[in-house]
Amino acid sequence: MLDIIEAESGPDPTATILILHGLGADGNDFVPIAEELELGQVGPVRFIFPHAPVMPVTLNNGYRMRAWYDILGFEEGAPQDEAGLRHSQQLVEALLKREKERGVPAHRIVLGGFSQGCAISLLTGLRHPERLAGIMGLSGYLPLADKTAAERSSASLRTPIFLAHGSHDEVVALERAESSRDTLQALGHEVEWHEYLMGHAVNPLEIEELNAWLVRVLSAA
Repeated sequence: MLDIIEAESGPDPTATILILHGLGADGNDFVPIAEELELGQVGPVRFIFPHAPVMPVTLNNGYRMRAWYDILGFEEGAPQDEAGLRHSQQLVEALLKREKERGVPAHRIVLGGFSQGCAISLLTGLRHPERLAGIMGLSGYLPLADKTAAERSSASLRTPIFLAHGSHDEVVALERAESSRDTLQALGHEVEWHEYLMGHAVNPLEIEELNAWLVRVLSAA
């Protein structure tokens, strides 16, 4: 099981938001952003911020850092670390299973993340056998896109997806995110798309619009 940071907005949470950080960061990265969210109307929420394993990252000359999978290149068409992606998928599935065992049903769980965390959230959420409350992807992309149609669960077609990206993202090109969005929409997934005038980052308007989406999907769940 992954090491995690956990916080609750009130006793006996009835919903869970699981947020995966980006390359080289850790679970602390999104704690301040979660603290800005106003979700009182959906009831008490449990936030889970896992720390990715430490591993050598090829793109960074083999330097060891927290990563959900190895990065061999950021451009579209670059080789992907499928073994690493699948391993992290299983680690996140274990966290989803734990939440359900704690009494939070799948349809009250939102899975999301930033950059690499976005990729793992899409990989895992689309293959999860039950409908989740939502999948949120910030500044990331759809990994193993050519295998999504064959591997996704039928339940995932009922899981709303929030995708947000910076128009000047210098790490994950906007075109790659747009291609991910188009692939998902072509497969019949409900995608809410937001684009912001920023780089590989998060901005206040994005958090505001993410907040509104979270209220909507958790109120409907």
